[in-house]
Amino acid sequence: MGGRSDEPASASDIAPASDASDAQSNASDASPRSTRLAHARVLLKQATEQPQAPRAKCAPGSVGPASAPRFAQPAPPSFTDPFDDADPFEPFEQCAPEEAPSAVAEEAVFTRTSQRTRKTSVAEANDPRRPKRSLKGRALAALSRREYSRAELSRKLSPYVGEADSLDAVLDELERDGWLSNERFVESVVHRRAARMGGSRIIGELKRHAVGESLISETADKLAQTETARAQAVWEKKYGALPETPAERAKQARFLAARGFSGGTISKILKGGDEDWSEEIVDD
Repeated sequence: MGGRSDEPASASDIAPASDASDAQSNASDASPRSTRLAHARVLLKQATEQPQAPRAKCAPGSVGPASAPRFAQPAPPSFTDPFDDADPFEPFEQCAPEEAPSAVAEEAVFTRTSQRTRKTSVAEANDPRRPKRSLKGRALAALSRREYSRAELSRKLSPYVGEADSLDAVLDELERDGWLSNERFVESVVHRRAARMGGSRIIGELKRHAVGESLISETADKLAQTETARAQAVWEKKYGALPETPAERAKQARFLAARGFSGGTISKILKGGDEDWSEEIVDD
């Protein structure tokens, strides 16, 4: 019969088919390797062509520096390693993938400092090993905080006067240099007290500080010119309405008298005649 051949197939006829399947499997296994090899050649070429160009920080999925041109790349393998695309010439720390920022921002926490100003104790102040401040240094430290009269500053420095110190000489030097002034002290007292107190209270305070008779009389004349207006402002802030009964009138009069306003000024404010309430200073 001539239609069908009963002869077995030779080895040469079967080999091409098996060789083709093996070549296909080898090609599929070598594809990831060839991809990485081609990628490494591209990076090596970029590094050798531009050795002076600054390198940008590597990021996952980037080919190299931001300024370098992008090249067409084959499809990545099924398993993507974030370090596959890193520049092999960069340190490992720079090529590490950055962590994603947290969704919730952390709130700033403020704490008090542990370093606090501590007052010097009596034992520390009397310690012979501790350096002593001079009288002038103590006086300047006090005057840097507020104004002092000469008499008040003298009383403050008296406990620190040593055998070789001269308190009057220090005070004279401070007055000569403009650090100490009775005039400025009077101005500061009037500025702090005039809006709330009458002339008699302010003058009494100045007398206790021994600022001098001339300054006291000059200040008393200035305070007398504004005595009624200042008393009116103090009374309106506290009451604001005229008394309807003698008890209320006496209460308001004692309030103004306790703050140093004269009896005549109190009578003008309360519209009560010429009674003198200056002697009736009783706490409200």
